[in-house]
Amino acid sequence: MNDLYQTQRAMRAMRKAAIQRGVIAVIDVGSSKVACLILRFDGPSNVSSGEVIGSMAGQSSFRVIGASTTKSRGIRFGEIESMAETERAIRTALQAAQKMALVRVDHVIACFSGGAPRSYGVFGEITTENAVVASHDIGRVLVACDLPDFGENRAVLHAHPINFTLDDRSWMSDPRGHIGQKLSVDLHIMTVKERTILNLNHCMRRCDFELAGVASSAYVSAHSALVEDEQELGAACIDMGGGSTGVSVFFKKHLIFADSVRLGGDHVTSDISMGLQIPTAAAERIKTLYGGTMATGMDDREIIETDGSSGDWEHDRRQVSRSELIGIIRPRMEEILEDVRDRLDVAGFDNLPGKQIVLTGGASQIPGIDGLAARILGQHVRLGRPVRVQGLPQAATSPAFSGVVGLALNAANPQDEWWDFEVPQSQLIGRPVRRAVRWFRDNW
Repeated sequence: MNDLYQTQRAMRAMRKAAIQRGVIAVIDVGSSKVACLILRFDGPSNVSSGEVIGSMAGQSSFRVIGASTTKSRGIRFGEIESMAETERAIRTALQAAQKMALVRVDHVIACFSGGAPRSYGVFGEITTENAVVASHDIGRVLVACDLPDFGENRAVLHAHPINFTLDDRSWMSDPRGHIGQKLSVDLHIMTVKERTILNLNHCMRRCDFELAGVASSAYVSAHSALVEDEQELGAACIDMGGGSTGVSVFFKKHLIFADSVRLGGDHVTSDISMGLQIPTAAAERIKTLYGGTMATGMDDREIIETDGSSGDWEHDRRQVSRSELIGIIRPRMEEILEDVRDRLDVAGFDNLPGKQIVLTGGASQIPGIDGLAARILGQHVRLGRPVRVQGLPQAATSPAFSGVVGLALNAANPQDEWWDFEVPQSQLIGRPVRRAVRWFRDNW
């Protein structure tokens, strides 16, 4: 755990230095597209120190000065499958964004949707050394958390303190300076497959960029798609990407659960391609222009022309009704949403007071998906777009860009994690999380 702690603090310091220099890149490495934004920071804005705690307290204002997107290649289920193809896509996106911004960046913060994320809730409790809670007490209570065995080849991606309790007062954002005896913390930990981050870091180095931070797409998408009240009262963000669908649950403005479904919009395209016997590119076009999940009587009369790939126009030319197309799309969307419902049941989502569900991501743009989701999930459902940030191009305001916009917001105002606090080093050595973070020692 000592290696993880030091490396994450080093990445935070690298990110902070890049922001102080004024420019940093954020990139969403997805299964269907690679999206990149270049951010220019203008300095810290006026945020009271009581709102956030840790070494990264304070929010920086920024504007987007460069943006680009390119078709993703070599990525499957949100994980790198072909290193050379992925490197080419990342280079293309970063070079186009830098050309638009007229600057060169050296540090990149990346997010990804794969890695089979798993959530753990752990608890730690100590008795304060003095009557007043100090910074070192925060470090002691974090170290006191009883960490589970994450399993072989797993790495800790996020570790958020979501609730401090001092004696009988709970949900304290910053207990320092308060008088009390018993201090406890509820810590949410997200782990992913270590090779997912290893491959991403290696790919960035091949592109001659330093990785200044990594994040889960499901986590950062919620920052841009959920409004403040939804994060406070309890909401789930369903990030429907191309290769996978991320599930994140927020309560009291903290991530309390994360998971993913290995199905997404690309599977819908594949179903159309096989069902209509047309090329994948034609299936994607038809899905975008005519797709839907709710058929009506008018759809039987709406005829769609399809194209083949044999070169014989008479042979390739076919006509299908829109209701036939919806009959192919709907079963797959139902399967995805039913898997999401199972994940939310595991998270105990029904126990939250808010119970709002927000759909975002490229696949959420299929017409009628909100109504189908409300029927299957049994909750209030709305479609979420990324919040508007200064300089963001109009083309990047669709739900497909929630991940990269949320990553930019998180870069400017990161939530506190384990490594943002001074933790007693002697107590870190030999913690049971050592196996899960071996890759930090070997590769950084």
